[in-house]
Formats: sequence, C-alpha cells, structure tokens
Amino acid sequence: MPLRPPAGFIRPGYDPLKVPDAPTIGTATAGTPDSGSVSVAFTAPSNVGGSAISAYYAVSNPGQITSSGASSPVTVTGLTSGTSYTFTVWALNTYGPSPYSASSGSVTPAAARGVFGGNSDTGSNVIQYITIATTGNAIDFGDLSLGFVGGPAGCASSTRGLFGGGFASSVYINNIEYITIATTGNALDFGDLTVARGYLAACSSSVTGVFAGGYTPTIQNVIDWVTIASTGNATDFGDLYTAASDIVGCASPTRGVFSGGYTPTTINIIQYITIATTGNSADFGDLLSARYDVMSCSSSTRGIMAGGNNAGNTNVIQYITIASLGDAIDFGDLLAANSNGAGCSSSTRGVFGGGSSTNVIQYVTIATTGDATDFGDLLSNAAYIAACSNAHGGL
Repeated sequence: MPLRPPAGFIRPGYDPLKVPDAPTIGTATAGTPDSGSVSVAFTAPSNVGGSAISAYYAVSNPGQITSSGASSPVTVTGLTSGTSYTFTVWALNTYGPSPYSASSGSVTPAAARGVFGGNSDTGSNVIQYITIATTGNAIDFGDLSLGFVGGPAGCASSTRGLFGGGFASSVYINNIEYITIATTGNALDFGDLTVARGYLAACSSSVTGVFAGGYTPTIQNVIDWVTIASTGNATDFGDLYTAASDIVGCASPTRGVFSGGYTPTTINIIQYITIATTGNSADFGDLLSARYDVMSCSSSTRGIMAGGNNAGNTNVIQYITIASLGDAIDFGDLLAANSNGAGCSSSTRGVFGGGSSTNVIQYVTIATTGDATDFGDLLSNAAYIAACSNAHGGL
C-alpha cells in the first residue's frame, strides 16, 4: 500500500509538515472464530505533528475494510472467515492523515468449526468436523486414541477441544484427550478425570472445562474441572445437587447449565454452576418434560436442548435464557424424534448431529425459534457421541 495520505482526509487546513509520522505496525491477531474480526496492534509515532492525534485507522488488504480507535489495538470487523489479510495503520490529527505504516504479517480469521468424536453404533474412534456456517457433510478429522463405545463428553476453548470419559472396550474410562480444532489430526492425551465414568456432560468458558455427572457403574454427582490450555488431571469442582447420568451441558461465558438425565428415574431438572467459582450446582428450573440423552448447545445468552428419551424419543426443541433462572420454553421441532446425538454451536447457529441409528446433521438459528433444518450427514450413523466447537456460547 503506498505511503500517501488516504483519500478523503485531504481537507482545507491540510499541512503535510504538521501531520503525524506513520505508526509502527505490530501484530495482527484474529478474533474468536466466526467473529470476522482482527485486532491490529501498533506503536504510536513519537512525532505527532502540529496537534494531538485524534484517531488511528487500521485498513485491511484485501478489501480496504477500515476501523478506527483512539489507541492500540484497533479491531477491524466485517472480515471474511478463511481469507488471509494484512493490515496497515495510519494516524489523524487536526492537520491531516499520517502516511501508512508498513504492512502487518498475514492473519486469517477462523471459521466456526464443530467437531464430533466417538460413536457407540460402531465402536468407532473417528473424529469428524463441519464448518458451522456452511451446510454440508462432515469431514474426517482424525482419531481418538481409544475406540469410545459410548458416552464421552466434549467441551472447548476457541482453539482446543477436549473429549473426556466414556465407555471403551467394556470399561469406563477417565481419559481426557485434546485436539487443536483448527488443525486436523489425532487426539492427544490431556490427563484424567477424578472418576472414570461415561454418559457424563461437559461445558466450558474460554478458560475452564467442566465435566459433570455420569455413570460408573453407579450414578455420579461429581463435577470436575480443568484449565483447557494446560494439560493435566482434572480437579474436584463440587457436586451436582441431583446425581445424574445421560445429562447434557451448555454454557454462557460465566454460567454452566446441565439438563435432564437419569437418576435412576428420568428427570426434568435443570441445574447450574458459576464456571469461575468451584462449588455445588444449584436449581435452575425444569425442562418441558423429563428426559435423558438430550442434545444441547448454546449462544452466549441462550441454551438449546433438543430431543431426548423417556419411554420413547422426542423431537421437541426447547430453550432457556442462561442468565435468568426459570423453566425451559418451546423452541420448535427436530426433523424427527431423536436422542443420543450431540450438539455444538457458533454464536448464532446450533447444530445437532447423529443419534439413535442416524447420521443426520440438522441446525437451528439460536436466536429465532422454529423447526430444525437439514444440514448434511455425519460419516456414518453415530450414537452416544460427543461434540464441541471453537465458537460456542461459553467463549
């Protein structure tokens, strides 16, 4: 990009001898997946010219998409996920614009990716993924180290996905494994849960992953937590106020929610935790009816619970406002009655994959009630699977 004043800022009073020097470019860092944003850091010029700098402008290449701010960094929004960009910065004072800085290194805003792991229908250890904003069939990602045959749980930060627990080779396991969501490949060992168990639930903030409940071979009330960025064994968090297996979890950035389950009767209980504060769960409200093996996902404000089983599968989708205690509300219907699948989400779209003898993937727009729409297919029929994403509501 040429080192000249940007067009449109050459106005009466422009004085090239009194404009600021060019800022010194720093590092451009992609925002959370599917945000379409990049944070552009820079150092202000030591020579500000004839008056104080009133604003800094960061400009993308390609696209010339521009955002402004009073200091470093400036966040540029409206970018396209999957496109590589560089950025330049310029400063403005009363006398006009500075020259452009040098270009930043290239950075690519990430797309929201959903990842499904395990498969009790075939005893598979396959990991597969989708791009949440783009309908289509799932693609092979890699393999879990164990052939999960039922009931792992998944959670994630914006970069790393975790799969914990499950039932493998006729044994309940305490394994936690991790993947780098943006990079395909096999899962790696992370550490261990405090108690080996399957049919548990998980949720996460951007920092902390939480695993709750499960079965091994008695119904558990234990809640564990890990720091997602740091491998190691889980630590005790507290207890569910109602022990449950076959439950599901979702989260806002601060609150985790666990819904339904079996204990040893089917329950409609919703319970919650404050993710940053260890302690026991508390009552949130009730599902529309008792059910277990529900699928769940969330935006930062709304949790979605879909399907489930109670003497037969259901197609009901329901939702809660995560910040407000209360009972679930009807959202719409799945394409067909289903249970035992898994849910993941971006900030706007919830996706449900697999379930009882099906490979169907379907989606909803989280902020808008209505029935689910076909998304594509998993690689094969898949039940008692886990899912996570790099852009869910807990981030």
